[in-house]
Amino acid sequence: MEYFVGFLIAVVIALTGVGAGVITAPLLFYVMRLPLPIAVSTALAYSASVKLVVVPIQIIRKQVDYRILGWMVLGGLPGVIAGSMLFRHVSAHGPSMALTLSLGCIIILTSAWHIYRLYQPTTITTPVTDHRRWLTAVMFPIGAEVSFSSSGAGVLGTVSLLSLTNLSTPQIVGTDLAFGLAITLVASGIHMYDGQYATTILIKMALGGGVGSIFGSSCALRIPNRYLRLALSLLLITIGCKFCWDAFSIPKS
Repeated sequence: MEYFVGFLIAVVIALTGVGAGVITAPLLFYVMRLPLPIAVSTALAYSASVKLVVVPIQIIRKQVDYRILGWMVLGGLPGVIAGSMLFRHVSAHGPSMALTLSLGCIIILTSAWHIYRLYQPTTITTPVTDHRRWLTAVMFPIGAEVSFSSSGAGVLGTVSLLSLTNLSTPQIVGTDLAFGLAITLVASGIHMYDGQYATTILIKMALGGGVGSIFGSSCALRIPNRYLRLALSLLLITIGCKFCWDAFSIPKS
């Protein structure tokens, strides 16, 4: 089962471009029945393993702006530490609904953004002025949110780069992926230190994901992914709503 889940997630990512975190945690929680704190931590580690394959390609293609990345990391890493401390407290002491509700809201936001992008023109107008220094402040809550829910780095980072920089579209993609790798690696390390991991499941998922990445990439050009992305986003919105519904069904602790 674990090999198949890792394979499936990697194929979906390759075909649709939807982020690893937003898919992995719901599957681990609802399909594999892991406790939500373990599901979130394992999803973070799996997301980092996927980005470890993708980011070097972006670097080789010279699609990473290191100065912009520096401003992002300067705010994102303290945010990761703060979010991980909050995650640790909520996992141990509650309220139990906080994890479930935050994950549901981020899944809904992420999926809605993907649907919005499907119907936007392919050309993106970048701002004339460059407000990159604002990225440090903006990335703090994003880093905290990602370490708390495992999801949202791709969408929130992309929106920030579109709004605050004049990077080209390939540079936005590459720089955001590099930022996502940096914060998920740090968050994964902190969560691993706390023991919030399903190690065996993670290893099997990563192995299945390697095969899935190759398979999905080979099929990506042959399959029209527009409808797949729309269907997946709608499904994820439904799952996000289910998380939110479940959050208010959990006894407060």
